[in-house]
Amino acid sequence: MSYTVGRGSEVPQPGAEKPGEKLSLGVAARLSRYLQVLTQARKIGKDTISSQELADYTHVNSTQIRRDLSGFGKFGKRGVGYNVESLVTQIRKILRTSGQHNIALFGAGHLGTAIATSDIFADHGFRVVAVFDTDPGKVGTQIGTLAVRDKSEMREVIEGEDIVVAVLAVPSSAAQALADDLAEAGVKIIFNYSDALLHVPPEVTVHTSSPAVDLLYALYFYLT
Repeated sequence: MSYTVGRGSEVPQPGAEKPGEKLSLGVAARLSRYLQVLTQARKIGKDTISSQELADYTHVNSTQIRRDLSGFGKFGKRGVGYNVESLVTQIRKILRTSGQHNIALFGAGHLGTAIATSDIFADHGFRVVAVFDTDPGKVGTQIGTLAVRDKSEMREVIEGEDIVVAVLAVPSSAAQALADDLAEAGVKIIFNYSDALLHVPPEVTVHTSSPAVDLLYALYFYLT
């Protein structure tokens, strides 16, 4: 993925998002990508980053990056770039993800174990607080600091831990029935690692993560 020096004095462009307004899908998606790069930059001890560096990692034009960020305030300095720590904080505020959010993970196989034991969510303020599986051989085993729970405990845990986000690392054949149960239990966001097309009520948001789609996206930029 692909970042020029931030121009903090740049005047917001027509149609730029204002603080407090609901973001367009395009702006929200790009800010999320900037945040991903900034978080990794912070982990390796990088203090500043330019919009061209951000462009190099996100494949978003550096002019678009400066436009996106200048719509919310003065974040960068010409010749210096953006302060990484400050920009991480500000983007999290804009995306309303500054707090801690609890996640329930379904599926204790290889993928589920990798998700539960990595920093992929923790880096952005999400915490896996419960892991579920239907396999009696996995229930009761440990994944990191968490004991795998039986799916029958799902509703009680979701309510007790105030969980609104569920991650599905389950076979496609099991995904829809699980999504139905999660929606009924009050989960509002489902992150789906299966290739199933999930049907959910309008108040529930589904995001499907597909390595094949990501590869097609990368291949497009390679070929063009």
